[in-house]
Amino acid sequence: MLKKERYKEFVDYFSTHNPDAQTELNYSNPYELLVAVILSAQCTDKRINQVTPMLFERFPNVESLAASNPEEVFTFIRSVSYPNNKAKHLVGMAQKLLSEFSGEVPEKIEDLIKLPGVGRKTANVISSVVFHQPAMAVDTHVFRVSNRLGLTSNATTPLAVEKQLVKYLPKDTIAIAHHWLILHGRYTCLARRPKCEECAITYMCRYFEKTHKTLSINISTNKDT
Repeated sequence: MLKKERYKEFVDYFSTHNPDAQTELNYSNPYELLVAVILSAQCTDKRINQVTPMLFERFPNVESLAASNPEEVFTFIRSVSYPNNKAKHLVGMAQKLLSEFSGEVPEKIEDLIKLPGVGRKTANVISSVVFHQPAMAVDTHVFRVSNRLGLTSNATTPLAVEKQLVKYLPKDTIAIAHHWLILHGRYTCLARRPKCEECAITYMCRYFEKTHKTLSINISTNKDT
């Protein structure tokens, strides 16, 4: 299957079967999403959703978080990964939002990555989810699934994956395609043992094509012997 054909099949399938895909992080405004995404680095959305209700009750806005300190924030997020660093990042992020952006979450990627705890992936999430921009955030799920499906080739870094996906995906699908890839990787195309037997898109999957062909050859060889 040619790359353009694979992309078309990918978009057609998920547009039909998951047209309303969205983040599984719970939030009610840009500030809360930014906090949640910073916390979610190397941690599950399920865990973050368990932590943020009390965190947002104590720090309902940028001002209250900026007036706090990492030690206090830590007590609310101690169960997430790297809580010490993330506590520092959250307070620093809030203070920078107040000092440089009037307390508002900025829209531009180059402004977002100025905030403590915000790398390119987090910035792309905010840009796409909050501001509906054609930004592709590449996490471990997106990296793995896009490579397995054959949407990317020889892409060894998140930035390389991002560039290829943005190049070939229709512009109006880039933001939602991020969620398609994440959810497929989270529930079907698992890292250690992908659920190929349950997957509905093996017909377009380069990984399945390769592994299935290898399996068929091995079975045939065993029968011959």
